[in-house]
Amino acid sequence: MSKLSGRILVTGGAGFIGSALVWALNQRGHSDIVVVDLLGSDEKWKNLVPLKFADYVEAHAFRSQLAANPAAFGRFSCVFHLGACSATTEKNAGYLVDNNYNVTKELAVWALEQDARFIYASSAATYGDGAQGMDDRDAKIDRLRPLNMYGYSKHLFDLHAQRMGWLKQIVGVKYFNVFGPNEDHKGDMRSLVNKAYQQILTTGSVQLFRSHKPEFKDGEQMRDFLYVKDAVEMTLHFADKATSGGGLYNLGSGEANTWLTLTRAIFTALAREPKIEFIDMPEGLRGKYQYFTQAEIAKLRATGFDRPMTPLADAVRDYVQAYLATGKKLGE
Repeated sequence: MSKLSGRILVTGGAGFIGSALVWALNQRGHSDIVVVDLLGSDEKWKNLVPLKFADYVEAHAFRSQLAANPAAFGRFSCVFHLGACSATTEKNAGYLVDNNYNVTKELAVWALEQDARFIYASSAATYGDGAQGMDDRDAKIDRLRPLNMYGYSKHLFDLHAQRMGWLKQIVGVKYFNVFGPNEDHKGDMRSLVNKAYQQILTTGSVQLFRSHKPEFKDGEQMRDFLYVKDAVEMTLHFADKATSGGGLYNLGSGEANTWLTLTRAIFTALAREPKIEFIDMPEGLRGKYQYFTQAEIAKLRATGFDRPMTPLADAVRDYVQAYLATGKKLGE
């Protein structure tokens, strides 16, 4: 049965994918939503302005009050735990372990105790360089070797959930390269579409990293790019408990595209001729850079998710013309 009939909790609900999820819930008529996040000093609060929800709670207060009294915020039918430090360049390992691993453990236990559907964000970063494949079958995860501490913090919880037997009941979603509206606040972690749009307006051209592997030509490094509107549809699909029971699932388009293909789509959306320059990749990134990602989504499809993906060129055009060019947020 669907777990979207009662109160819904969305952690990270002011962030990129989280606010898009709240928007998608609003589109379905749901507004009995509690949003938890850390608003800080950036401008992600603007993502919340057009959205409908019942309450907002700062993450530190939510965690401490829940620890003191598990009933402090009442009962929820569904918990979407998308709140995390998502910076792949974050070096503070202790902070990542606490924020991305410990908090997820605490919330999972709490959600399971009240029979709430628990859907959490794992990450495609857990796959590392892809040498072990990008197979989301749960039995394969102990072979994975993330390239950065962010990916490892996500991997730690996946392993813990497997050990505890929770993956029969909870769902971990592994987002690939998600892009779209409501990501303006993410700084260096914004998608190339967002960064390139600003570069084109300012300089008329886009800078891409040169390849430092001979098997990939410059700009032909490949990623599975996923429009955020598709990402949240996939995520909401798992609110139906009959969908899958539990487990880890790749959320991607299932198709790898080059940075050049993506960049040319941005110029096309702006009705401009492509102008692309290649620059050296920073030394610190070279050993941690994924040259190829492509989600295996057969497991997702097997749960009955049959919605077609938005073609990349159409997604880029929608993002550029309806949001970046207008400055609008989802829901405006």
